[in-house]
Formats: sequence, structure tokens, C-alpha cells
Amino acid sequence: MNATEQSVVDAATAINMEASLKAQRDSYTNEGIVTAATRIDRIDRAVDVLVKYSEAISEAMNADFGCRPREVNLMTDVTGSIECLKHCKKHLKTWMKQEKRPTMFPLNLLGGRSTVEYQPKGVVGVLAPWNFPLGMVFEPLAGVLAAGNRAMIKPSEFTPATSALIADMVAEAFDPTELTVFTGGPDVGQAFSSLPFDHMIFTGATSIARHIMAAAARNLVPVTLELGGKSPVVISRSADIIEAVQRIMVGKMLNAGQVCIAPDYVFVPEELMDEVVEQATLVVKEMYPSLLNNDQYTAMVNDRHYQRITSNLNDANERSIKTVTINPANEDFTDNPTQKIPPTLIINPDDDALCMQDEIFGPLLPIKSYKNFEETINYINDKPRPLAAYYFGKDKIEEKRFLTGTTSGGVSINDVMFHMLQKDLPFGGVGPSGMGAYHGIEGFKTFSHAKGVYRQPKRIPVAKLAGFMPPYGPASEKNIKQKVKR
Repeated sequence: MNATEQSVVDAATAINMEASLKAQRDSYTNEGIVTAATRIDRIDRAVDVLVKYSEAISEAMNADFGCRPREVNLMTDVTGSIECLKHCKKHLKTWMKQEKRPTMFPLNLLGGRSTVEYQPKGVVGVLAPWNFPLGMVFEPLAGVLAAGNRAMIKPSEFTPATSALIADMVAEAFDPTELTVFTGGPDVGQAFSSLPFDHMIFTGATSIARHIMAAAARNLVPVTLELGGKSPVVISRSADIIEAVQRIMVGKMLNAGQVCIAPDYVFVPEELMDEVVEQATLVVKEMYPSLLNNDQYTAMVNDRHYQRITSNLNDANERSIKTVTINPANEDFTDNPTQKIPPTLIINPDDDALCMQDEIFGPLLPIKSYKNFEETINYINDKPRPLAAYYFGKDKIEEKRFLTGTTSGGVSINDVMFHMLQKDLPFGGVGPSGMGAYHGIEGFKTFSHAKGVYRQPKRIPVAKLAGFMPPYGPASEKNIKQKVKR
């Protein structure tokens, strides 16, 4: 396809997206009240289609990655989505109820009543990433549907088989005025993010998020951003080292590190460095006796990311930084069609090293030593705020210092990533790692408009009694004197 033909396709797609947005918004407006029954029905249909196509979903993701374990596909993307949808279904009737709020004196004495009522925003745009290409569509979609919205979805072009399947699943289960999917590359994504949605959620890289926000700003579209960052781990001297390292490496090796909340670097007491390296090596060998032909070890999603991780390793070698490659079967990775990378520990890299600059998003793990605990707090605070942070130890004073002395999107204590699996906890970032949150009631509120409603009593001239009604006089002065004071 030449440039002219591509331009025609992109223009047609943009026109279709605009028409889809109008159709969804018109349908939402004409529907009026979005009842709990309607919301539950949409959630049920989403669950049904996920159950029906669960194995096909896994096969599509495996095809996109070249190698991605069936168990990972089902336990993360599929079950994670179903759990979010079911959780929202269980609680949405309670979340939908209006909230009573105090009414200011003297209006409360005169019968005035104040409430907050949660109203759907309308049409939400969902921009999903490639690392969990189905989960990052349907997990936020749970809150979108629970809040009574319609949605347009743009899945990642890096996982074309999965994106095509999502489009087919949505088309089978939903009318396009409820949910619809647009696939395609960066040009489609750019046009998508420029639409005047009522809300937009983007999951992906911080660098792309800047463009998403700029596009959304032109239409003043509120945006929820779930990004990433260099999520730190601190192992305390009070920690059970064997238990801590096992849990860290299980989390780090999930999806070969291609996880936004994966441990990105680890702080260990200087005298425990050798023990931590030894334990990490043993844990990986136990999980993966071999790597190249092991269908339980995930490959890099594409050549671009394979080369990016390779650049991190080359940089460490050029800087003479010690690395420990964990290759249990001593396999030759020069013949590597699936582009797998063996787990590699990078020992005490300097801050200028490539692996310490950006989120790694791969099976590399820098390990830095420290003398006193406060060093770790200062180091973390000198860096951009991460999406997640992790502390291992039994020292409650240190734990409190870690929780109150650092700022991150979320925290797990004595494990990694499990805070994200709690569907009643808000999940999101802070600063460069994101803004806004979803999951649980926070997700429902993210995709709802909290409308403040004041009900004025009948037959009582409130404005006159309160001195707001001209001509101003004694009632006005009394009101002023009551409030202009310490």
C-alpha cells in the first residue's frame, strides 16, 4: 500500500470513528437512565464472551509474542478481567446510590437537602497497551460499564492477532452503539486520541502519554493515565532473604518482565549482596530449567523491544558493570528465532547506566547495595515517582518510614504486584507514573460524573430569609456578621 492509499484508509477510519462516537453518544442520550439491570447485562455479556473465547485469547497472545505461556495468559488477562467485571457487577447497585451530604446552616434548618448523584459520563475511549493486550482492555472496561457508559476501544497494533480477536468478540457480544473496536497503527491511535470523548483512559508509556494528553487537551477531555516507571524494591536486614528473593523473582519473571509494576531494581544490604544473587539464581533455575524451547518462558514481544533490552545489556558490558546471566541449561542464544532473553542480574550499576535511566520492561534486574536504610529512601525520592514500590522486612519502623517517606502509585509489603490483584483497591500512578485510578469504587467514580444536587424546600423564601434577595437590609447584615469571623 502506497502513501496515498494509506492516507485514504486513515481518513476513512477517522470518519468512521467520528460517526461511531456520534452514534454512541446519541444512543446514550436517547437511553436516558442507564439502569442497574442494563449495566449488569452488559457486564454479563463481557464475562460470557471472555469465557467462550478464553483458549482462543491465549492462542492469539502466544502468536503475537512468539511464546507466551497459556497459564499466564489465562491467569492474568482472562481471569483478571473476569474478576474485575464480577466485582463491579456485585457492587454497582450500592455504588449507584446517591450520597447524602450535609447542608449548610441555616438552609439545613429550612429544609434544604444536598446529595451527590453519580451519572455516566457518556462515551469513554480506551487505549490499551501490548503487554497485557486483553486485560488492559477489559479491566478498565469493568468500571466503564458499571458506571453506565458506552466505550470505543483502540487495542495495540503490536499484538495484531489479539486485537483482531478483541474486535470480533466485542462485535459478537455488543451493539456498536454500546462498544466498538478500532484496530490499526499509530495514525489510527493519534486520530482516536483526538476524538472529543467524555473521558479517556490510556495505559502505556509515559512518552506516549504526553501526546495523548496534548490531543485530549484540544477537546478538554479528562484523561486517566496508567503508565509505569522504575518500581523499586527494598530488602531490609530484617527480611527473610530466601522468601523475599523468591517472591521478587516470581514477579520479575512474569511475562519476562514485560509488566508495568514489575520490580525494576532492588536495594539489598551490602553484606547480603552475594546471598541475594545466589538465591535469585537458584529460584530462576527452579522455575525455568531451560529457556529457549521452554513454552513457559515468555519471549520479547517484537524485535524493537528485543533490541532495546539488548542495548541495556551492551551498555552494562561497555561500562564494565558486573552482570550475572542466569542460563540454567547453558543454551546458545545466538540461534534465537523467538527473541528470548535470559534473565540477567546487573550488579551495582551506576546511575548513568542505561538500565537505570528508563523502565526496563524486560528480564533484567539491577541490584544495588546500601549501608543504611535511609539511603534507599533518599534514592527513591530523588527519582520520578514510580507506579509501584515494594518493601520486604519485619521492621515496623522501617515499613512505616517506607510507606510515609516515599510516594508511589501503590505498594505491596513482603511481596510484589499483589496490590494490583486486589480488585477493591484503587490502581493507578502518581506524577509521571500516571494520574487517576481504576478498580473498585474508585474505577466507578473515575468513569462517573459526581453531580452535586441541592433541593430547595417549597413555600419557604430562603433567599429572602438569608438576606440574598435585594433590597439588602438587616437580614443581609446578620448573615454577613455570622460568617465573617474567626
